[in-house]
Amino acid sequence: MFEFHQDRNRYFQIQYENAVRYVLPFIEQSVSINSNMRVLEIGAGEGGVLRAFTERGCKTVGVELDPLRVEWACGFLWEEIGRGQLFYIEKDIYKTDLIQDLKGGFDIILLKDVIEHIHDQPKLFRLLHSLLNPQGVIFFGFPPWQMPFGGHQQIARSFISRLPYIHLLPLTLYKALLRINNEPVDELIEIRQTRISIEKFESICSATDYVILQRLHYLINPIYQWKFGWKPRQQFTWLAAIPWLRNYFTTCVYYLIKPAK
Repeated sequence: MFEFHQDRNRYFQIQYENAVRYVLPFIEQSVSINSNMRVLEIGAGEGGVLRAFTERGCKTVGVELDPLRVEWACGFLWEEIGRGQLFYIEKDIYKTDLIQDLKGGFDIILLKDVIEHIHDQPKLFRLLHSLLNPQGVIFFGFPPWQMPFGGHQQIARSFISRLPYIHLLPLTLYKALLRINNEPVDELIEIRQTRISIEKFESICSATDYVILQRLHYLINPIYQWKFGWKPRQQFTWLAAIPWLRNYFTTCVYYLIKPAK
């Protein structure tokens, strides 16, 4: 496991800086972010991304299943919580009530490195329609399944954490390697079950009545500059245009979508 996954303070700061430098500018190509907006992050973790929005004056809500990560978020963001600019909900997004829990609709919904963890992704897309205000948009950032570390094997504790493409092995062989090395089999296999490619994502958008406002594919994920010291780089235009092949060499994609109607 890479050390930044264990240092939650550093991980919070990485998420915050990445949001300021890359996520907000990407969204603002289509939408002007202002203090009148309500912002929801699903799978908000420690809240680093949300801090970038509270700094703009937005009213924000974080939904997170992991109670420990909610506790960390409350520690990092106690000032924002204290002044009523942010509140956290420790709950499954499917079990939240729009009025009672979320206090109304949102102008921006964020899913950063989350969609690849969610089962029945079309169900979530349909739910998001009901959470958006008129003219609302949804930001997605995720690693395509076939990319070198698309199986999230970087969370492993053994040498497996540094092996690119190992998650693409036949299922039986992959499970055996994980078990032999005492790795979190269930967690890593779940990513295999919920995997999402560029093509699958765009197909779900179409099938659930969304239009894509913007897309940006990265050869080198912007967040890698903090994690590994690698300079971010957008995907080659010619490669980004080749279905399926692009998934193997695209470490991150950003999308901004809105309801078609």
